[in-house]
Amino acid sequence: MNNVLSVSGLTKNFGKLCAVNNLSLEIGAGHVFGMLGPNGSGKTTTLGMLMGVINPTRGSFSWFGEPPGHEVRKKIGAVLEHPIFYPYLSGQRNLELNATIKECSKENISRVLDIVELTTRKDDPYKTYSLGMKQRLAIASALLNDPTVLILDEPTNGLDPMGIAEIRELIKKIAAGGKTIILASHLLDEVQKVCTHFAVLRKGNLIYTGPVDVVGSGSETVEVGADIIELHEILKAFPGTNSISRENGFYRVTLRESFHGRDINRYLFENGITVDHLVTRKKTLEQMFLEILSTKN
Repeated sequence: MNNVLSVSGLTKNFGKLCAVNNLSLEIGAGHVFGMLGPNGSGKTTTLGMLMGVINPTRGSFSWFGEPPGHEVRKKIGAVLEHPIFYPYLSGQRNLELNATIKECSKENISRVLDIVELTTRKDDPYKTYSLGMKQRLAIASALLNDPTVLILDEPTNGLDPMGIAEIRELIKKIAAGGKTIILASHLLDEVQKVCTHFAVLRKGNLIYTGPVDVVGSGSETVEVGADIIELHEILKAFPGTNSISRENGFYRVTLRESFHGRDINRYLFENGITVDHLVTRKKTLEQMFLEILSTKN
């Protein structure tokens, strides 16, 4: 897979503050890449440098194997700040003005409005749009020039649960169309649901990068409940049990590698035990994120 972005030693200092420190990473074509980190971790500063609105202190990066420049940036669409549109103009008219600024065809407007599902509201004033609709119009604007890469900075920030779900599905739809997406977020659950790869930043330092599908791999933990006095001893005797504890009225069994919830269920059934509660708990991105932070202290 070809890389659309290669970053080497990218650093940004603001006086004595090092906002991004020696960042190196690669993002492949077709990835939905999430940049995770708490406030002040350097996510927005990194995106600003990649888009040419912030000058790096040192380091370099290339898009599509080429150094950054005006022609290369035409292949990139971005929503970096709160969307700014004329409040009394319609969504359609605002996009027409943006198309003129970007020197791209206005024939794309109907297509991007359809993508973000704002066609029925295109003639309404921007000031009547909900926050989620405003964010979707900003994404439509970023798609006007049919970019290869779409960059989104905290795309669900401030949205209600319905708005978050709408943006999540929109990101999936755009990615399914073959575009590479780079997004910064602090919402771990959302990154796990939409991203293929992610990186963790803390205080400007890259401390982890890898595919999202590694989340949940490794040992499983199974919650088991049954009205059997000897349940603890029976679970302890299961060959796949690594450790066992009691929590919230259930036994939590951490399994050895290669053992799964179905194995412990079969074992209990073979021992004449019918459970009334058996739930497999795999590691979430939040748990992995916290583990990464704690191991890097």
